[in-house]
Amino acid sequence: MTYDPAANDALTVTTHVTNTHLMSSLLGPRDEHLRVIERSFPNSKIRVQGNQISVTGPDAAKVLRLFDELVLVLESGQPLDPTKIGRTVDMVDDDVRPSEVLRHEVVRSAKGKPVRPSTAGQKRYTDAIESNIVTFGIGPAGTGKSYLAVAAAVQALHRRQVQRIVLTRPAVEAGEHLGFLPGDLMAKVDPYLRPLYDALYDMIGPEGAQRLIANQTIEVAPLAFMRGRTLNDAFIILDEGQNTTPEQMKMFLTRIGFGSKAVVTGDVTQIDLNGRPSGLVKIEQILTDVPDIAFVHLGAKDVVRHRIVADIVAAYDRHGQ
Repeated sequence: MTYDPAANDALTVTTHVTNTHLMSSLLGPRDEHLRVIERSFPNSKIRVQGNQISVTGPDAAKVLRLFDELVLVLESGQPLDPTKIGRTVDMVDDDVRPSEVLRHEVVRSAKGKPVRPSTAGQKRYTDAIESNIVTFGIGPAGTGKSYLAVAAAVQALHRRQVQRIVLTRPAVEAGEHLGFLPGDLMAKVDPYLRPLYDALYDMIGPEGAQRLIANQTIEVAPLAFMRGRTLNDAFIILDEGQNTTPEQMKMFLTRIGFGSKAVVTGDVTQIDLNGRPSGLVKIEQILTDVPDIAFVHLGAKDVVRHRIVADIVAAYDRHGQ
């Protein structure tokens, strides 16, 4: 795009989309994408003539920057939809470049589909994982905490940065008694580990995951199995970290060995410890001055499930829940 401020109105900005064939995808079927942008910037008037877009209003420059970013996303081969348009609006509002976020590839799934962050918060999260030894991803359900952590682990394994992946969760009973479930300990805790299996199956396929689990390149185990071990050259993920006690959190963090990287995910609003303190609640205060440790807080804007999930999270936040 090339910008051409209108001479007769300092608040009017005009741009030309040089790739004319992208206009229909940019505006959406029956101008659906354009309607989303207009609702997001109600004080700005948007006019489209051919491949020319003019915006008048106090947010004119921001709206034109949004169109510029959307064109870059389209040129990278990614489709647009109303949900993605809404996320790009949020990013532009936060002075983040959507094209840098949406074009960043963490890994390719078993089916060849690129796994990418969908929000600015998710991009901060994946960047933190890449740059630090220990990363805490804290936020509500649907923000991709576990999924992106597994994606980063698989990429590290592919690049031979680590020799194995260790995935673990605390086996909190959450209203059910493990002793009444059939099978050995692994069979009893398997339901707790299922989300990690699901992410693995997406990344490397069920057969590939089972093969790597069988040869112990990938270990999926309850947190109790970590005690007394030192994990070298491993990418370690502790999922549902809010359901660890402070003692368990300390135990886990001191398992990290040479050449290893760890990610802890959790949602401090979903603690199932029946009144016992959570090891995730005060961990940021404890480790705030320790180098190579990052804390990334995700919120309602980072929820990538159905729109109503983000609305539910926002509603709970407004009521302090």
